[in-house]
Amino acid sequence: MIVSKKIVLIGHFGVGKTSLIRRFVEDTFSEGYKVTIGVHISKKTVIISEDQLISLIIWDLEGQDDIKKTRPTYLLGTNAFIYAFDLSRPVTFENLKSEIHFLKKNYPNTPLKVVGNKMDLVNKEYLKQYNSIFNCLVDYFVSAKTGSRVESLFYKLAIELI
Repeated sequence: MIVSKKIVLIGHFGVGKTSLIRRFVEDTFSEGYKVTIGVHISKKTVIISEDQLISLIIWDLEGQDDIKKTRPTYLLGTNAFIYAFDLSRPVTFENLKSEIHFLKKNYPNTPLKVVGNKMDLVNKEYLKQYNSIFNCLVDYFVSAKTGSRVESLFYKLAIELI
């Protein structure tokens, strides 16, 4: 039996939401940047066990500099959120606490994974510098470019949704 679950990727412009999805669904990466307008939907079936499959319907939303500007209709029926930000661009995570608070307040029963993308562009000293912002808020540091921890992110989220 296959169960379907809607996952919504949300975050600022240019943080790599589309690249994360392409890495997971197609195992590809492109240096070219294409702006997502509206929403783009992808799908991938994850095998949890021999008799347990989950179809992840992944919504790639256009980037917003304020999460409150996201169209509420895009968020209806969401089973999980992935909030992505760009580790190399502080402007994309300067309001991290308030944006996470907004999601948790408005969607209290919906799992949320906070993901710092582009870890291939930063070093450990940089992460330590911003530790006060990231501390206890970030679930994963990933790289869509190298693929580091992307599969793990989606697979563990799929298991959580079963």
